[in-house]
Amino acid sequence: MSNFGFQLYSARNFQPFTNIYPLLAEAGYTHVEGYGAMYAALDDAGLNALRADLDRNGLTMPTGHFGLDLLEGDPMRALKIARLLGIEAVYCPYLLPDMRPRDASSWFSFGQRLQEVGKPLRDAGLTFGWHNHDFEFSTLEDGSTPQEQIFAGGPELAWEADIAWIIRGAADPFAWIESYGKRITAVHVKDIAPPGTNTDEDGWADVGQGTVPWKDLVAALKAYGVRHYILEHDNPKDVGRLIKRSIAAFNTY
Repeated sequence: MSNFGFQLYSARNFQPFTNIYPLLAEAGYTHVEGYGAMYAALDDAGLNALRADLDRNGLTMPTGHFGLDLLEGDPMRALKIARLLGIEAVYCPYLLPDMRPRDASSWFSFGQRLQEVGKPLRDAGLTFGWHNHDFEFSTLEDGSTPQEQIFAGGPELAWEADIAWIIRGAADPFAWIESYGKRITAVHVKDIAPPGTNTDEDGWADVGQGTVPWKDLVAALKAYGVRHYILEHDNPKDVGRLIKRSIAAFNTY
């Protein structure tokens, strides 16, 4: 499959990024996904230089992660970063453990909060949504899950579905795709190593080298017209290996 992207967080330990972009372009990636820490410290000149570096390598950055603090504290700055880098879809990626609600109504309120946070971005014509980890799939006292409550509170939220985290959250990704596929505008493509292996990579694997049934998942996702498939590995030992093996496997799905 073409139109495969790369979450730059995966290469955070292999700096500088200027050495990563040519590897991605040579392997056949068409786009990258940014994350808050990489552009938070950049001024406008730095952001323009980043955009030029991507342009030189034939890469775009249609999606990006933005922290809740920036989205709420300075939404116009978030919007300016998105415009300078060509980002069309913004995803809020995480909520620290001490900030997480404890019950269904509080998670519903958090969904409402995200709905409000996304308004300036939606008004500017951008997509705005949530990126999941595993904690959203724990069962609450009323039998629901945080992810359900987030969606209920935020009816306009898009979803960047991180399939491997759904699995690590002991949930069925196919069931979630069937129930909320219309929300999915991007998918994180990562793989889970067989139990007891790749412990030095936090149990993650290059795509095609693990246990996640990506061929079947891609088939299930095709019905929903997902725009962006984005490779991620939270702690790769060899980023060149990750880049090459993952796209080779994904192109067979």
